[in-house]
Amino acid sequence: MIFEQVTTGGCQSYLVGCPETLAAVLIDPEMSQIDRYRALAARAGLHIRYVIDTHTHADHFSAAKALSEGLGAPAVMHRESAAPHATLRLDDDDLLRVGRLRVRAVHTPGHTRDSMCLVVGDRVFTGDTLLIGGTGRTDLPTGDPGQLYDSLFGRLLRLDPALLVFPAHDYKGRTHSTLGAEIADNPRLQKRERADFIAMMRDLNLAAPTHLTEALRTNMTGGKTVDQLLGEAAADVPFIALTDLDQRLRGRPNDLLILDVREEAAYRAGHIPGARHLPRGQLELRINEEISDPTVRIVTCCEFGKISTLAAATLRQLGFTRAGALDGGMKAWREGEFPLES
Repeated sequence: MIFEQVTTGGCQSYLVGCPETLAAVLIDPEMSQIDRYRALAARAGLHIRYVIDTHTHADHFSAAKALSEGLGAPAVMHRESAAPHATLRLDDDDLLRVGRLRVRAVHTPGHTRDSMCLVVGDRVFTGDTLLIGGTGRTDLPTGDPGQLYDSLFGRLLRLDPALLVFPAHDYKGRTHSTLGAEIADNPRLQKRERADFIAMMRDLNLAAPTHLTEALRTNMTGGKTVDQLLGEAAADVPFIALTDLDQRLRGRPNDLLILDVREEAAYRAGHIPGARHLPRGQLELRINEEISDPTVRIVTCCEFGKISTLAAATLRQLGFTRAGALDGGMKAWREGEFPLES
């Protein structure tokens, strides 16, 4: 087995390949690691046949949709998943053939309704059903402590105790465990009575994951994250450096328009000399009356350089093909002690 484990903070993802055929499967990919997965597969000569999410993630952004589209490989989830981009949906005990490897789906609802574990050779990828020294939480959407108990004690823990356990998360630097070790030492698995286990899970009082709403929205619907939107916009527009803009303003060129897209209070508190005010929320509705020359060079600015990047991308889509954004935004402009007017 060709095997690569990729750690992103506490998130764990896995590239698993057949050494004879070089077919591979990617499990629980994270958005920020797309280039790394491609590089690892290329280095090993692997062809990724399937991209699998073990469940709907609530604490990070899945790369399954983007990789599925980019690689031409099915995005795989359990049939209970709500994600519309899942093009292959598995039932309990369904097999995927990955070269000479077999990937068996074991439906283990509890952390989420669509949770499944994947048995591949001598190991099991447990998603958030079973963690090293813990289990997945059950207080997020579609979670159910009773289902998690049944999935663990009625299904997962009845597999071969020698199976290596590779979870979707670990925050203590551990790479893997075994089912036998977890049965013996995992504190949550010592609550072997169903009622005791359910009571324990309901009393955990865990903090909500960072980006919970955005992660669920994007992972359940296949929508875009804010970072994706900003990244796509940034790829489509040029930027101008603070010092270069300052020098151009000193020359007072006639073909340069500074467009401040912040709200009025921020604009009045201090703006780049000569900047015209047009809030981002009114851009599409007012642009025709505000700017009559589509060939003028436009530099958008906002507080941190993010909204102005989106504004510049929108202007380019509307035909203002010389629109760009100020690199760093007004915060960097003030910190650089460049001139302001109010």
